[in-house]
Amino acid sequence: MKKRMKALLAGLLAGALWLPVHQVVAQQVPNAALAALPASARRAYFQTAFERQAATLYNRLGLGEQGLPLAVFREGLVGYYNLRPTSPKPYRNSSVLTLIDFSRPSQQKRLWVIDVDKAKVLFHTLVAHGKASGADVPMAFSNKDGSEMSSLGFYRTAPTTYMGKHGLSLKLTGLDPGYNTNAESRAVVVHGAEYVCDDFVKAHGRLGRSQGCPALPVAETAAIVKAIKGGSVLYLHGPAGAEFRSRWLNMDTAVAAYAGLR
Repeated sequence: MKKRMKALLAGLLAGALWLPVHQVVAQQVPNAALAALPASARRAYFQTAFERQAATLYNRLGLGEQGLPLAVFREGLVGYYNLRPTSPKPYRNSSVLTLIDFSRPSQQKRLWVIDVDKAKVLFHTLVAHGKASGADVPMAFSNKDGSEMSSLGFYRTAPTTYMGKHGLSLKLTGLDPGYNTNAESRAVVVHGAEYVCDDFVKAHGRLGRSQGCPALPVAETAAIVKAIKGGSVLYLHGPAGAEFRSRWLNMDTAVAAYAGLR
């Protein structure tokens, strides 16, 4: 019986490798075949399928060539699947995931906006960090008011944009207690800034810095803000050694959501 189950699982996994990345695996394999598997084998199947599909999407998008580590992309995807079912109903269908990798220097493009369902990179650009977090590579992070530091973790974007002192802007709600949940009281928002550009890098060797906001190039801000508004997920990753733990990095619940079981 065990050999038969292993053979069935292997067959399902072999088929899963050819599925489009944006489709839910649970809907693509025979329900009877899955039902015949022990619960532990079903979990193993879905987790293996998730990992393979994550790697497939990563390669298809060319994220490695763009400097985004697979581990960072995977973390963002785990959080994305955990958070998507918890989004307010009008925004639950958002397939946009924004990744910011602050382990990279500010001179380099370190923000990606990805449409997961369409397997497409919508934007890849520069983004500034908080002035008290560090010079070129941010090393310190805080959730405290007045810290002028960036805050790590997962965020949900606001339903709508607004016009602020920096022009078109978008509010963020921090979802990781102790790390970024003061984002609204600190007025940490997505906005454009003149100091986020290649000319500033050429003159100073790094980007300008914000008061904690993920500031964008002015010319791209409107398009990016419009693409990510409406309850989408944003993940801000820090450098090695930066302390960060999140309930949204739970693999079991992410796989369940990916498989359509939540």
